[in-house]
Amino acid sequence: MKHIWGINPRSKKLALIVAFAVALLAPMAAAVPASAGAWGHRTWLVQVGSESRDQEIQGMSFLPSEIFINEQDTITWEANSAEIHTVTFLASGQALEPFNPFSNDELLKRGGDSYDGHSYYNSGILANVDVPGFPDARDYSLKFPSEGDFTYYCLVHGEMMKGTVHVRGQGTEYPYSQADYNRSSRAEARSILRDGRELDAELAEQATNHRVIAGGDDGVAMVMRFVRPTVTVHVGETVVFANTGMGAPHTVTFGAEPANVFAPSGTPTNFTGGDLNSGIIPPGGEFAVTFKTEGTFDYICALHDYMGMVGKVKVVD
Repeated sequence: MKHIWGINPRSKKLALIVAFAVALLAPMAAAVPASAGAWGHRTWLVQVGSESRDQEIQGMSFLPSEIFINEQDTITWEANSAEIHTVTFLASGQALEPFNPFSNDELLKRGGDSYDGHSYYNSGILANVDVPGFPDARDYSLKFPSEGDFTYYCLVHGEMMKGTVHVRGQGTEYPYSQADYNRSSRAEARSILRDGRELDAELAEQATNHRVIAGGDDGVAMVMRFVRPTVTVHVGETVVFANTGMGAPHTVTFGAEPANVFAPSGTPTNFTGGDLNSGIIPPGGEFAVTFKTEGTFDYICALHDYMGMVGKVKVVD
């Protein structure tokens, strides 16, 4: 038999058989939604925090903050900022308390790898860099075997940073793909960055030589810098360091960093150099230092200096 267009009749016959089989099976394949996870349980990715390239602006969000998954799926939360965060599901009836940096239940992982829907589960401290004084963990994974709507928090930033996991029955069609979540998360991260830049400009308007803004946040973004970090004052004058934020604590630390940065040390009313530490300046708090001698005095936030939160005071006669 003559080959038509170079096709062997035997190959042509085989191709027709395959095409017929595919046509026969197509309706069956269409009956099973591709998004239903028919080929196995899925692992989803959520970013923890966000930041500018220079780490000055830090986001206070889980990206995405709301996710829809099915029973037996797993979520992996991945640290996406230098600022520390946690992924924490509180136990039934447990109240959200201020972050306690001395509690291993908050600093370290608690609970197993499969969420039971009512017990305390905690990622421990997550960050995308090595944070001095804290355990080093970059991600956290948890399987969800049962249906329900589950809220979780960052213990460090409380109510301002929470997320929700919606778990539906196996085989339920997913409303969004991972690509959908990734696109919306990138857009949200850009929005947070814009918010942080605007906040930074607003804080700069509040700063003077005698009033340094020790970081700030607005529930969306954090400015992890001393705003007007270098100031010049005269001997005998006072500089007030003001934490204008709502969620992030800071310190003002001159000289050697103490073993316990959370406790005040030194005499701020008569500073002539050497070691001085504010201890924790909570959101809304202030720390005043009166300079009694000439010189240039470097200082840091002992919690965030690794991000670039440093400054200096120049004292002249």
